[in-house]
Amino acid sequence: MGILNVTPDSFSDGGMYMDRQRAVEHALRMVEEGADIIDIGGESTRPGAEPVPLEEELRRTIPVIEAISEKVDVPISIDTYKAEVARRAIEAGATIVNDISGLRFDPEMASVVAEKGVALVIMHIKGTPRDMQKNPEYDDLFGEIIEYLRGSIEIAKKAGVPEERIVIDPGIGFGKKPEHNLQIINRLDRFSELGRPILVGPS
Repeated sequence: MGILNVTPDSFSDGGMYMDRQRAVEHALRMVEEGADIIDIGGESTRPGAEPVPLEEELRRTIPVIEAISEKVDVPISIDTYKAEVARRAIEAGATIVNDISGLRFDPEMASVVAEKGVALVIMHIKGTPRDMQKNPEYDDLFGEIIEYLRGSIEIAKKAGVPEERIVIDPGIGFGKKPEHNLQIINRLDRFSELGRPILVGPS
């Protein structure tokens, strides 16, 4: 999965691809280098990040998705927790919704995914991007993450999303200390009990 952030403040590539042409060129380069999916985000979810207004997120992402979808033959993923952004992104060419909240921040997200018939990535997060790294603690790291993801799978299924279209992400760095992240990486097999493919984003 190649990551394309059309944001001014993402920690990895913030500000580099705000220009649509540069964003498209970067996406094409990632595909040439072997990316099987291009994941496009218009709101930074780094620790301490502030929410981006809906219209601004749409302004950043939709033209880029439209342009890239005409030039690549790999799936495009929209990284958003807002149902309206997901809806518009799908209409522009995205076929995967990557929701960092695991369907918890916007109650309409699951129904949009079900209605549009796209794939879904549900991630575990403890808190919100604004506060998630303020001393996150767990009594049972794997148990708590698994139960959160299990709950998100149920939300999706109740809305009509087939389980075979769901991918899980334990959320490395999202409400986790370094030792939590290392435990997750070392024991990804613990999440196999959920029976879904696993996506991880170490960085």
